[in-house]
This record gives sequence, C-alpha cells and structure tokens, in this order.
Amino acid sequence: MPFSQLLGSSDLAALAFFLAGWGIYSLIVDSSRWSYSGLSRRMNQQREVWMRTMLSRELRMIDTAIMSGLQQGTGFFASACIFAIGGCFALIGSAERVATITTELPLVGALERGLVEVKLLGLVTIFVYAFFKFGWAYRLFNYCTILIGAVPMRQDAERHPDVAEAALQRALSMNRIAGRNFNAGLRAVFFGLAYLGWFVGPFVLIGTTLLVVLTLLRRQFLSDANRSLAATGMDRNP
Repeated sequence: MPFSQLLGSSDLAALAFFLAGWGIYSLIVDSSRWSYSGLSRRMNQQREVWMRTMLSRELRMIDTAIMSGLQQGTGFFASACIFAIGGCFALIGSAERVATITTELPLVGALERGLVEVKLLGLVTIFVYAFFKFGWAYRLFNYCTILIGAVPMRQDAERHPDVAEAALQRALSMNRIAGRNFNAGLRAVFFGLAYLGWFVGPFVLIGTTLLVVLTLLRRQFLSDANRSLAATGMDRNP
C-alpha cells in the first residue's frame, strides 16, 4: 500500500508536530539567545576552565581519567542504540503480531501491518541517527585525548605561551564538538522515547512529544544543575 494511504491526516499532523518539537527544542538550546543561560552552554564554558586548569598541572592523570569516563559513557550509549536497532528489526519481523496486540489497547484502532512497519522503520531511523552521533562523539573524544597529550607541560607552556594557548584551543574545540555530538545523540534517544507514543495513537504522540520537550527545557534552564552553575557566574558569552 502506498505510504500516503498508510498514514492518515492525524498521523501526518502528529508526525509533523513531533519533528517540529525536536527542531524547535534544538534551535532554542543550541542557537537562540536563551542558549547562553542553558546548562549545555554553561558546561561548554566549564570545559574551558578544565583545560586551563589542566595546563597548570604538573601531572595530568586526572585529565586522562576524565577523558576515559567521557569515552566510556559515549560507548555505552552507542552500544545501547545498537541493541535498540536490533530490537526494532526483530519487531518488524513480527509486525502482524504487534498490529494484533495494539487492537486490544483502548486508545488504538485496528492497525495494519504496513503502518506498524512504517512506524518501526521510523524508530529505527531515530536510533541509527543517535548511533552515528554517539559513534562520532566517541571518535572525537579519542582525538581530544591525543590533542590533550599534545598540550605542553606547565614549564614548557610558561616558556612558550603562544604555542601552549594554540594547543589548548585545539583540544578545547575538539572537546566541545564531541560534547555537542554526544548531546545530539542523547537528545535523539529522548525523542525516540516520545516517538513510542505514536504506537498508541497520533494524539498520544503529540502528548509525549510535548512532555519530552517541556522536561528537557526544564532540565536545561530551570534545573538545580543549571542553577548551581548560574550561582558561580557562568553567564558570559563564550
């Protein structure tokens, strides 16, 4: 059956709302004037504080431990996405059974097998996107480790401050890019959870999307974590 016939007007409207919610949230957090008071931007400023503190240390075992932790966390989420993708493909093979189960839910009408497959393929697309973001972030954190190793030690940095500053900026920039990709992957996972509401119905998808957007906005701008950074004066533009 053609794709246009599988999705009704309510499904298309709900899917458009989902994509718009994802896009608007990303725009607010990453590019708007409000982003400067958000948790992600303030943590980017703390990355610079970390790098400059590292430059003054004699020994840098703590910095390699931090990088190891960042890589392990990124690798964990990348692996989780692989399992999620595999689970989605397994469900695609049982799409007819899934369609039968959904008929027993109070908010769902009878779903055709083709519609279930389309929704599952959309979920696969979200987790594939998340995997690529996590995979790229993992690689960039690896590159950042190399760049941190290239930052001169304190005595050399004092003798050649320009060289040390250039090396620090390279490591800082790579770390920020890696963090941005990690955040994008984690955001995709959260919106993938919202997408699950579509299996119950289009109006549920609208509700879960709105819930996820509001939850993430609260964590970015109104959470205790963000207030703790605001209390230290992390409000300047980068």
